[in-house]
Amino acid sequence: MSRLEDGLPWVLAHTAHLTARAAAWAGPRYRESEFSYLPPVMRPPSIRDFYAFEQHVKTCRAQRGLEIPPAWYELPVFYFTNPSALCGHGTDVWAPAGSQELDYELELGIVIGRAGRDIPVAQAWDHVAGFTILNDFSARDLQRREVPVGLGPAKSKDFATGLGPALVTRDECADRISGEKLTLAMCARVNGRELSRGTTASLHHSIPRLVAQAARDAELHPGDILGTGTVGTGCILELGPENTGGWLKPGDVVELEIERLGVLRHRIVARPK
Repeated sequence: MSRLEDGLPWVLAHTAHLTARAAAWAGPRYRESEFSYLPPVMRPPSIRDFYAFEQHVKTCRAQRGLEIPPAWYELPVFYFTNPSALCGHGTDVWAPAGSQELDYELELGIVIGRAGRDIPVAQAWDHVAGFTILNDFSARDLQRREVPVGLGPAKSKDFATGLGPALVTRDECADRISGEKLTLAMCARVNGRELSRGTTASLHHSIPRLVAQAARDAELHPGDILGTGTVGTGCILELGPENTGGWLKPGDVVELEIERLGVLRHRIVARPK
């Protein structure tokens, strides 16, 4: 299959068959240390990252003496991030040049499985292939310089976005979906210490509404990724580096875990010279 449009529906249709074959496999087996994980979607057509958890928005804005603008409650907003910067489970990540304030962000990734334009909220679930874990690594010191310009983040979020460890199809979470709400527990650990805990159920803007907003006057394609934005407590910026042991540094191991989706792990290393 040369095109993602052909491949993704095939994978969804044959999940049960492939799972049964894997269970019956009698050939060689490999330890996790013997292979590397790639992102579950290698080169997505686009990545939209939303800002949809109220607790995160409220806390981060309050730190700057700001309230949530009324427009935030009216529509889900997002920015586009770099599809070429995706890194799979178990890979090394480093801060961009000039940054001393590397942060993780605990997010749910939504993978589109069916193309559509102007998708109604009531039909949005039908366009979701499944879910994965997304770590929107951020350089906070660079971000503070960029955001006041008014165009949004740039190089502060252009260097690494963790995605994985796998794509879990929507049917595997069907019992956790009620109407527009998906309920999965979320947590983040640094060096084994839990720093963040939340749930996808606390999204102010539901997943179907994120899909509908992304598709308004625009075509969504199979493989497109939507990030929910950071769950409440889901980053060092929100918690305060003085409460977490500081910003991420070489040697740290960051683990993001979402119920049913697994654990996405990255090691922080020094920037290669």
